[in-house]
Amino acid sequence: MTVSFKGKKASRRQFLAGAAAAGAGTVAASAAAAAGDPLITEKQIWAQATGDGVDATPYGLPIEFESDVVRRNVEWLTADTISSINFTPIHALDGTITPQGCAFERHHSGAIELTKGDYRLMINGLVDTPLVFTYDDLMRFPRESHVYFCECAANTGMEWAGAQLNGAQFTHGMIHNMEYIGVPLRTILNEAGIKPEATWVYVEGADASSNGRSIPMDKALDDVLVAFKANGEALRKEHGYPVRLVVPGWEGNMWVKWLRRVELTDKPIESREETSKYTDTLEDGTSRKHTWVMDAKSVVTSPSPQSPITHGKGPLVITGLAWSGRGAITQVDVTLDGGKNWQVARLAAPGQKMALTRFYLDIDWQGEEMFLQSRAHDETGYVQPTKAQLRDVRGLNSIYHNNCIQTWWVKSNGEAENVEIS
Repeated sequence: MTVSFKGKKASRRQFLAGAAAAGAGTVAASAAAAAGDPLITEKQIWAQATGDGVDATPYGLPIEFESDVVRRNVEWLTADTISSINFTPIHALDGTITPQGCAFERHHSGAIELTKGDYRLMINGLVDTPLVFTYDDLMRFPRESHVYFCECAANTGMEWAGAQLNGAQFTHGMIHNMEYIGVPLRTILNEAGIKPEATWVYVEGADASSNGRSIPMDKALDDVLVAFKANGEALRKEHGYPVRLVVPGWEGNMWVKWLRRVELTDKPIESREETSKYTDTLEDGTSRKHTWVMDAKSVVTSPSPQSPITHGKGPLVITGLAWSGRGAITQVDVTLDGGKNWQVARLAAPGQKMALTRFYLDIDWQGEEMFLQSRAHDETGYVQPTKAQLRDVRGLNSIYHNNCIQTWWVKSNGEAENVEIS
């Protein structure tokens, strides 16, 4: 593997050796110092006795040393946690798959407990035969497995007016990326028979809010899933157990949890909340409706305010996430100087449609200040805009669909801060 910095290429071995020569605190220098390290030269307590047996944790949990990798909420954001949100610790994760236990929550009337035995899904409206399915009925249909991201429309919403929240978890953590397993919605609708005049699908949940949403028929028949598993296991309670809707690439409020009813209609049925909240208010006071698709977006997750540089000068891996609701990510650029110069980052794997993509940029950091930004490109040719570019079109009134470029000011001591560059 080779790395590139300021136009020069070198092998990773040469890269580390050069960093070691530059000063202590590098990987190579630390390896040399280990010769006299008692953690290397002496037998440690954990190697002197047996550990836990296989029955100690019937359902495996993270080790206590990772206890800080948890969802967090912002107490002042809402009056009550029953109708609120918490945030995925994206600054502390790597790869792309979000563990269910870390995936953000958004509730409108609290997470409910609904057993598989009590579960029912009704299909009615403009269908040939109204049907009701049990959980076991759904399990009989051919199923599919796909990795998709789910992003709240309000993700990064607090940043419209300026740099507000000091951490990637809080600025961009209303997102998760999981492998969903379920039955295509079109399979179930075809079972009931779709009448020609049906052009919309109205879906609602079993919780007190119902969170009713209308979806155009072409989307419903395309890639929408009626999902009952995530990352190989049953959905968690907070993610809609036992069954939820998955609407790839579209804003998270459409992903109705505890799915109980699908009604086919000839026009959209809009809930009061959907009409009053999930619109984009522009500078002139008008509002955009039906802005469901999540545009291309990215963020550097490390270094960042919650993930500072702690190892000192030397090799540094800059990493982050990119995604687009319109298709696959094709390229991510990273700048160290606030957009004056850009470098193409390395993608961990080719981008997948409507899924998170992990990117890396390997550099030699010698304590200089950095203004870190990332910029995503998707397969449609769309390029992630700056905040100024978005404001020119959208103004400052909306809190939704903010996909602007994020800036972290990395200081000489390795700490980082959320800033805005004019």
